[in-house]
Parts: sequence; structure tokens; C-alpha cells
Amino acid sequence: MNDWTIKPAIALALAASSLLGVGAAGFASAAPGLARASYVPVGGPASVPYGWADFCRRYAGECDGGPLAPQDVNLTPQAMKEIERVDKWVNAHVKPVSHMEHWGVIDQWDYPADGKGDCEDYALFKRKILIDEGFPRQALLMTVVALFKRKILIDEGFPRQALLMTVVKDEHNEGHAILTVKTSAGEFVIDNLNDEIKSWDRTGYRFVKRQSQTDQNVWLQIGNPTAAPDYVAR
Repeated sequence: MNDWTIKPAIALALAASSLLGVGAAGFASAAPGLARASYVPVGGPASVPYGWADFCRRYAGECDGGPLAPQDVNLTPQAMKEIERVDKWVNAHVKPVSHMEHWGVIDQWDYPADGKGDCEDYALFKRKILIDEGFPRQALLMTVVALFKRKILIDEGFPRQALLMTVVKDEHNEGHAILTVKTSAGEFVIDNLNDEIKSWDRTGYRFVKRQSQTDQNVWLQIGNPTAAPDYVAR
């Protein structure tokens, strides 16, 4: 299906996106004092996630457009404020559910039109709002990472010293989808598991692959070639 019903909370977010006041023309060079990050080392072509290919089959208009010239977000305090605002709003208003609970299938990327979704649904929705605000599409990159159990447990308060041998993919070989924002000050991650905007290399994740800046339907390896998770969850 190409049309989707937007429930009240989601409609509110889309309406609000036009009022946040950040357009591409309003960006300037990165302001002094803002957080800075490094850039992700992308490699050669990677397999396209099934979830993205299936999303594009159902929402062809969201994936059309062909090759684009690379463009980063020129980071200003205003731009960072809007990224944080969208990230926190979506995290607060979308209820996390698994693909199986939501759709009865193992993997389906979609907009959280009913106010529920998995990690990639959060990322897709944040991406849509930011694009509608005027942020460059080429700078908002869907990204697949591998979750580390140790990082999750430490974040939940378990003592770091007791978690020495748990830096692994989870037992289901699940991945996690986030949105990488490529800016003039480096690359930052917005994530449904954390409201804090972090430099990509401070997340504790192992990055697997992401969209190309020049073609959203091409995915690139990150770092050394690695086996991709069987499917994306959380």
C-alpha cells in the first residue's frame, strides 16, 4: 500500500514539523562550542536490508529520486536543537513493539502510523520529519548496527566489572536500526534506545552498514566487512 492512515499523535508530529522553523536555507557553518564527532569509515557495497527493500516496494515515492550529490547538515545550535527535539518527541510518543507483535511477521519496516513501532520505524519517522523540515535527505542515513549485551546491561545499572565476557550479538543475531545524521561537525546518531544525541563512535555499537549519501537505495559496509544481522529488531 502506498497510502497510510496517520493517527492523531503522528499527525500532530507531522504538522509540528512545519512549525519548528529549520530549513536548509537557514543552516550556516558549524558554530563554535557545539559537540564535534568523527566521520564513519564507509567501505564498499553491502546487501540492502530486506526491510528497506520491502518498505520501498510499499512506499515507492519515498525511495525514488536516483543519485544525489552529497550534502551534509551544516551544524548550528538551532539545527542541533531541532534534531534533539524531533528525536525526543518521537521517542516519547511511539510505543516500542516487535515486528511479530505489531505485524505478525519477522521483519517489516514502516511508519508508526498507529503510534507503535520497532527501532527502524522510529528512525524512518524521524527521517521523514527532518526531511519535511528541510534537512537534506542525503545527510539522514538509515544505519544498521549490532547491539552489545554488555553495553545494554551497563546502561541498566549492572556493574561494569562483572560484565567482562558479554560483548556479543544477542542470541537471535538481531541488529538494531538507527538514524545517522552527517553534519559539518561529524556524524551523530539518533536512537530510540537513548534520547541523547551521541557521536557515532560513542554509542558502544558495532556499525554494520548504512545508506549511501549519493543513493539511498545503495547500502555501504562500515569498517571491515562483517556478517550482517539476520534481521533488524528492537
